[in-house]
Amino acid sequence: MTFRLLLAGFAVSLSLAGCATKPGGDASLKTSFAAEEPHRKPLKASDPVDMEPTKWAGAELETRETGDTGGPHHLVGRTLEVSSLHDLKLDDREVILSFDDGPAPGKTERILSTLDKFGVKATFMMVGEMAEAHPATARKVLADGDTIGSHTFRHPDLDKMSFDMAMAEITRGEHAVAKVIGTDVSFFRFPYLADSKRLRTAVAMRDLVIMDVDIDSKDYFNSSPSAVVTRTMNQLHQRGRGIILMHDIHQRTATMLPTLLTRLEREGYKVVTLKYKGTSAPATNLIAQASARVVR
Repeated sequence: MTFRLLLAGFAVSLSLAGCATKPGGDASLKTSFAAEEPHRKPLKASDPVDMEPTKWAGAELETRETGDTGGPHHLVGRTLEVSSLHDLKLDDREVILSFDDGPAPGKTERILSTLDKFGVKATFMMVGEMAEAHPATARKVLADGDTIGSHTFRHPDLDKMSFDMAMAEITRGEHAVAKVIGTDVSFFRFPYLADSKRLRTAVAMRDLVIMDVDIDSKDYFNSSPSAVVTRTMNQLHQRGRGIILMHDIHQRTATMLPTLLTRLEREGYKVVTLKYKGTSAPATNLIAQASARVVR
């Protein structure tokens, strides 16, 4: 049984490896992600990428990666309680950290450890199939005090499905994550950010807060951790605030996170903790009420 779960988890991880590379022309944060990194020749899967901090980070950042956080931090911002997308408003130099597509054993735990060292929390948008394959990791995210949302069950492109099939996929993912962690989930993000007005309305009617994206780290590109940090900070400098999209299924993301948080701290940013304004219901209540809440 254990072998089957591990095999299933491995298969799901492979299917998600390119989850943020929906084909398209000029990609945007409201439609789809670019399939190739712009302004440079994309690396092949077999090309070497330095993953060790000693290869790309300075001595101080290397020390942070090994666990010495260098004393108290000043990254912790306010807790923002929301009940709808309209409540999700950030001030200048405020960011929300979000991680999609997990949980992924090993990588998710590394990310949780880094967040804990810096004293900040993030929002993890879990794929239902991944949560079922790795329930202990999913529950650790909850136990650590981070926020959990759903990201469908199998991470399909909902834009290519009928409305009813798309809603069934959203509902199945929501139920799967809720059942694993034992409580309701109140946040949702569209895979590939591929949505429609009708789907967004239906999701909102399910009392789910839609998590859009302001800053795409593009950590799914086969680039070095330092490139992910630079790309993220460049976008943040332009916007001044926002929800940052990352993925806890990539080793480069776990590797670069201490450096990203150090940069944010040095430049005076605050990490906002996102919470749902309301009472989380037991997962059994959520499942029992599902048919009444789905918009047909």
